[in-house]
Amino acid sequence: MIGAAALLFGMAAHREHQPPPEQLDHFVIGRHTFFDFGPPFHYYELLFVSRNGTGSSVERITLTPAVDECWRPAVIEVASGSIPVSPETLFGKTNPCTIPEKELLKEQKRCKKCLVFSGANIAMQVQCGTQTRIVRSHILDRDMFDPHANTPEHTSWKMELLAQLERGLGPSVMDKPMFAMPDEDGAQTPDPNLPALQGISRGEFDVLFQGAPDKPSDLYRAAQIPHGIPTVRLTSSSPSQPIVFSLPPYAPIGKLAHVEGRVSFTVEVDAKGAVVYVSLVSGPPILCKSVESSVYGWKFPEGDFGREFQVTLEFALNCPHPVK
Repeated sequence: MIGAAALLFGMAAHREHQPPPEQLDHFVIGRHTFFDFGPPFHYYELLFVSRNGTGSSVERITLTPAVDECWRPAVIEVASGSIPVSPETLFGKTNPCTIPEKELLKEQKRCKKCLVFSGANIAMQVQCGTQTRIVRSHILDRDMFDPHANTPEHTSWKMELLAQLERGLGPSVMDKPMFAMPDEDGAQTPDPNLPALQGISRGEFDVLFQGAPDKPSDLYRAAQIPHGIPTVRLTSSSPSQPIVFSLPPYAPIGKLAHVEGRVSFTVEVDAKGAVVYVSLVSGPPILCKSVESSVYGWKFPEGDFGREFQVTLEFALNCPHPVK
């Protein structure tokens, strides 16, 4: 009798800890991915999942710390999509509310003394009855890159879940270009009125990134700081101005190296005003290279054959902070 009562009590307790299906209609996953190559070396993602008819809608917000406050500030990117799978189907046979904490901690400590160069820290926030639970996992570089990594059960389940959520969202941080130069990623400013972004700004999801170098709320605020756009302008041309000209691009390596200043040069033109010779006089070498190739397409007024023109271009980073 005592054994039977204990068994029934245990079954009842188990049922009490299992949330009803409707409470699993939405959940949030925070992922801090880090690499030993870069910059950037760290990426922060939040995936918001909610029921959408018979499927699920997914919104991913990626926050990337500033690589350089002058030309590559903190960036926020938003992607959204849907998958024809309900939240309960996404979980499969695993209920995140009933995974023993002891098993989760064991998986997190499986490689305490290993050298880990890249990986991801995952935290799922899910409503379990009247309680909010955070289920954490550590994904090692071997889990990401080794097909025979022998990844533990719950960590493997989390990786498979993330793979399903990523479908239809476009490139993730794993697909971003290594050592991306300025203006190469094409990130656009998202709508600050998005509920998820407002929650991030209030620090509601900072708890999902315990131990990470940055907080999502701090990255959100950093991304709101206006940053200057590097410019190139013609400051002088003597004895006359060109009538057709295209300013040279600001060399990406010049932005990276915080190089700005003036480039002075002389040009000679033919009878039709086309530039036939360019001679660099002064200026940072990194900026001079793009100047020479661009100036050969310039055109000055006709009738100035053999005339020499003195020209100066100014390259400015327009950085909101003093260039060190």
